[in-house]
Amino acid sequence: MRRAGHRRRPTILVLTGAATAMGAMLVATALPSGAAPSPAAGTAASGAGVGVLAASAGCGKAPTLANGTHSIQSGGRTRTFVLRRPDNYDNNRPYRLVFGFHWLNGNAHSVVSGNYYGLLPLSNNSTIFVAPEGLNAGWANSGGEDVTFTDNMIQTITNALCVDTQQLYSLGFSYGGGMSYALACARSTVFRAVAIYSGGVISGCNGGTQPIAYLQAHGLGDNVLGISGARSMRDRFVANNRCNSASPPEPAQGSGRHTEFHYSGCAAGYPVAWYAFDGGHTPTPQDSGTNAYWLPQETWEFFTQFQSNPTPGPTNPTPGPTTPTPGPTTPGPTTPPPSSGACRVTSTVNAWNTGLTESITITNTGTSAVNGWSLVFTLPGGQTITSGWNASYSPASGQVTARNASYNAAIAPNASVSIGFQATHTGNTARPSSFTLNGAACTLA
Repeated sequence: MRRAGHRRRPTILVLTGAATAMGAMLVATALPSGAAPSPAAGTAASGAGVGVLAASAGCGKAPTLANGTHSIQSGGRTRTFVLRRPDNYDNNRPYRLVFGFHWLNGNAHSVVSGNYYGLLPLSNNSTIFVAPEGLNAGWANSGGEDVTFTDNMIQTITNALCVDTQQLYSLGFSYGGGMSYALACARSTVFRAVAIYSGGVISGCNGGTQPIAYLQAHGLGDNVLGISGARSMRDRFVANNRCNSASPPEPAQGSGRHTEFHYSGCAAGYPVAWYAFDGGHTPTPQDSGTNAYWLPQETWEFFTQFQSNPTPGPTNPTPGPTTPTPGPTTPGPTTPPPSSGACRVTSTVNAWNTGLTESITITNTGTSAVNGWSLVFTLPGGQTITSGWNASYSPASGQVTARNASYNAAIAPNASVSIGFQATHTGNTARPSSFTLNGAACTLA
């Protein structure tokens, strides 16, 4: 059952249908459109704006990436991806960014021809879509090279186009599902949510301890990647997201049905949705007696439940605002801030070449709830924030203030919130030496 407060169906749905099994050899197939809708390259953002986070460095600039195939250097190789911008692209509007990873022996153009797993016609020009090209027609992710490729694509795209950096998503089928799972594990603080279709742990799972909004769909009769493995993948994020444990109902073999289950009790902003269907290894399960493909609509609704209310980027080519940026739009604290020692911060840095990500967990160790917060810390010299998630950051370097988003302003006693950012560096990859929450010094774990 879906958690209270979400806008979709509150009960498990059991629909009748027959799904067509697919063999182990997969071919490029155009997916249905669904219901019609009513970091290595590039430069870092600078300036002191709250919009440094949600609005990427490409906002306010003439776009430098057009629709079509693009090449970048990643890990000493030339890698490619296909980009699709919205019609009438507006360089002052931060767009959602969705990655669609192909299956084994598929390719980026297979995803494009399938309308990015059927999401493109549902997007109503609200989203930038990317179809990356795997090595050897797959996503082995040896030594994390495909995760690094994803980092490089993100930085290239966010520097070239106006992207809402709190609205990054990944989905894929089979090997592409495995790659999306690898990103859920390794980049849970970069991607807002993932959707995994008939996937397995075949691209690795480096990390896998942090929450991320998570959707997974799998066939009972999948003879390529068995559903038992999918259940284990799901259960990892049921635990990470602090959802209540459950044994979701699944349709009987031969029933021609699918079941939908939304875990209860998950941490705010981190739902888990599980779909089991009577069918085989396919990204296009159908219900008996219909020609409808239900998974694109389910995925689109799952992704679009998250909104970040980004601050618009600059309206001219100059990076960063030229006037002081207003403070946060969320209310200030309505209860006394924690006294010294009433907060704890855990910070983890993952660095590469000239870039890094830093994941920060803030824990309220006091006895009173915090309602509205700002976390202050000083970045080591040479580090500059280029994007981030779950908070707004101002300025991009030096002494930085991270302010809560609308959905994580409250921190109950003994509760935690997770935030983070991506940054460039000139060699110093250390984490900040101290943090203060609402003016009170925190213990650094």
